[in-house]
Amino acid sequence: MAREGFHLTIAGATAALVLGQAPAALGQVLDIQPDGGVVTYAGPAVYTSDGARPILAPVPTGGSRQAPPEVAAAIQESAARHALPAPVVEAVAWQESRFNQQALSPKGARGIMQLMPATASVLGVDAADLRANIDGGAAYLASQMRRFGDLSLALAAYNAGPEAVDRFGGVPPYAETQAYVRAILSRVAATSVAAVRAP
Repeated sequence: MAREGFHLTIAGATAALVLGQAPAALGQVLDIQPDGGVVTYAGPAVYTSDGARPILAPVPTGGSRQAPPEVAAAIQESAARHALPAPVVEAVAWQESRFNQQALSPKGARGIMQLMPATASVLGVDAADLRANIDGGAAYLASQMRRFGDLSLALAAYNAGPEAVDRFGGVPPYAETQAYVRAILSRVAATSVAAVRAP
């Protein structure tokens, strides 16, 4: 039941994006403050929603848009293991770290899927191990899909935390989280369109 709803949600999101809803500027949430403020990186600096000064960002924003072979293989395996579409896991990996296993946020989120130490511990994975990191991220995303039954909400929960999604009854009104969700859906839609057009 959840998987059927999941595929329908992806199709709806893809159709909306193909029909012309442009994604907002990309942003990576690094921390959610108790008052709902967020810390993000954008370009070469980190900004907070309350107007704090920018600081150097430790998370790279460049990188190839194509996953390296080892990363692509791990994404395929983990996506299959957790019944997720591989393009979704790939898009999260790109958005989180640009496929950089060495990425480390100021709060300690680590690796390609930017797993926090506590999350990695709960999942029983070593965030320093590339394949374990990807599998842990996929497992966590799948758990959010089971919880919310909707791709946009699962992505928002991955980014801002499931409690924030529950609190707001949907994608939280954080600009960075909304941009995060749109950016991933846009990448998934572009992948789907490219697959349809491929000979």
